[in-house]
Amino acid sequence: MGLLSNPEMIAACRGRDFAAVFRLLKTAGIYPSLIARSCDMTPSRVGEVMSGKRRIEKIDLIERIADGLHIPGRMLGLASRSWELEAPVQQPRRRQPEPSARGTGLNAPIDPELFVSHLRGAMPGHYKAANLLGSRHALDAVTRHFRLLDRLQQDAGGRARDELLTIGARTAEFLGWLNQDLGDFDRALFWSDRAMEWAQEAGDDVMAAYVLFRKSNQATAQRHASKAVSLARAAQRSVGATHRIRALAAQQEAQGHAMMGNSRFAQAKFDEAHEIAAAPDDSHADDALDLAYCTPTYIEMQRANCLIELGDPHTAVGMFEAELRVLPPVYRNDQGVYLSRLARAYAVSGEPEQAAAAADRALSIAVDTESARAMSELSAAGKALQRWNAVPQVATFTHRLALMSSGSPLDR
Repeated sequence: MGLLSNPEMIAACRGRDFAAVFRLLKTAGIYPSLIARSCDMTPSRVGEVMSGKRRIEKIDLIERIADGLHIPGRMLGLASRSWELEAPVQQPRRRQPEPSARGTGLNAPIDPELFVSHLRGAMPGHYKAANLLGSRHALDAVTRHFRLLDRLQQDAGGRARDELLTIGARTAEFLGWLNQDLGDFDRALFWSDRAMEWAQEAGDDVMAAYVLFRKSNQATAQRHASKAVSLARAAQRSVGATHRIRALAAQQEAQGHAMMGNSRFAQAKFDEAHEIAAAPDDSHADDALDLAYCTPTYIEMQRANCLIELGDPHTAVGMFEAELRVLPPVYRNDQGVYLSRLARAYAVSGEPEQAAAAADRALSIAVDTESARAMSELSAAGKALQRWNAVPQVATFTHRLALMSSGSPLDR
């Protein structure tokens, strides 16, 4: 890269001034979205660095930037990178294979339409694996699919490119969810941004609306209540919002209101979401976008969790118990999360034995699914149970949770 010999770039790298590095790259035509993609960052994070709102100091991220942008290690005060030490292997020139009578060579790339059709058929299986077995079981396969999608879309045009971008947006969004469930919010945000980029490029208003809901969900998980509400409202206003997406966004707005202590607004939005979710929705029967989980049961589970926040754990216990009885078995990953929340509701209600029983069931599921969501909820339940450590069931659960948190195997 000729830019690396620029005195300004040399000085910026020497001082690890990544705001200047990124601005110089943009001047050279390497825009923030490409920087983000190359360095496995989110475009918004790149923008924050460029504007001076955030500094990059962690060595693993600096190394990722060096590798992603092919900046020699010495320029950033690092050891030489592995790719600098690899001498290019000179391959003998080979005659290209003659095209067959059908016009395709022996090394012809996969047909984009065939791959899109395959991936649309495969996505429901990926959703089921994540729901039943945990996100780790789907992550590798979905990541490989996306890498192939990315390569195919770079050379495609016309309708084929639109189809690749459309299924690619759904795949990226799902990767965002898988990473969020596994506790990696930086990667979750990166994939959600990528999904939004491709959805907008493809003119996929439905996907754009869904990504807004997902971003609201990420904001809620990180306790950013105002951001969660504004993103949820944006999703509800979106022209692509189907019935189910509006229901999901409405309950997400309700959660934001609950976090801010606005009980009346929260309950009104939950009522609205429940009514919408209960109505039939045939407006978007696309198996490659999983909306089947948006049911009245899902809405009431979210309401029950907010009732703990709003100071009514007794009602929350009854709602959790009732809705868990009708939760489809395939949603085992979510069952671990909901049982953890039920445990917390019991603990806050002053019923430690019931809390420990629910938490113990949740922990067994969390061990199998590796869900960071479930573990976070179990941690909250554990804190609520601290004053009852003398109760035998609570002591047993607390011991198992400590072993799990330390990475030790559990006897189940």
